[in-house]
Formats: sequence, structure tokens, C-alpha cells
Amino acid sequence: MSAEDTSRFVRLRVDLVLEVQDEDEISKAALRRLAADAELPPGERTQAESAVTEDTAEALAYLVDPFDLVSDVPGVELQQASWSSERIEFDPDSSDWDLDEDDGEDDEDGIG
Repeated sequence: MSAEDTSRFVRLRVDLVLEVQDEDEISKAALRRLAADAELPPGERTQAESAVTEDTAEALAYLVDPFDLVSDVPGVELQQASWSSERIEFDPDSSDWDLDEDDGEDDEDGIG
């Protein structure tokens, strides 16, 4: 395939499992970030403060920003991002969590 036939766009999928060790610290960090966001309208701020205080997964989703992951990567510009977080049951010994296992989706080059 020539360079002209190849898309300039790349989808990078990242799946993280985090162990929450201190819910209060996560909520406090999210609240500090909200307080520092001068562009956030008051109505949205109130809603976001409530969400990050009541749900640690929401606080993490607010703290983890895909732009931060790629902002220092030379030669790329983030075009679109979406992310979410949810509480899950996790057993690191379970085969369900094998990161090398094919997820059933093959990329164009055949690497899943």
C-alpha cells in the first residue's frame, strides 16, 4: 500500500484497569481541577462537582484526559477523543483479563 493510499488517521485504543486505594484523594483532586477550570460555566461546575464527589469512577474520568496522553507526542494532533469509566469486578488471575488475547476485532493489518 502506498503512502497515498494510507489514511493519516490512527485510532489508538487503551484499556486501563486501576485499583482505587483512596477514593477521597481522587475526589479531592477532581474538585481541585474543577476549581482551576475558569472556563467551566457555573451550572456545569455544580453538576460536575456533584458527580465527582458521589462517584469515584466519574472523578477518575474527569482527571484522566486523553489530550494529556498525546500532547507531547511529536508529529500528531488529537482530532477526537472519548472515554468513560466504570466500576468493575477484576480478577487478575482470570483468563478474561488476558491482555494478549484477541478481542475479536482485527485491524486492517490483521493485528487485533
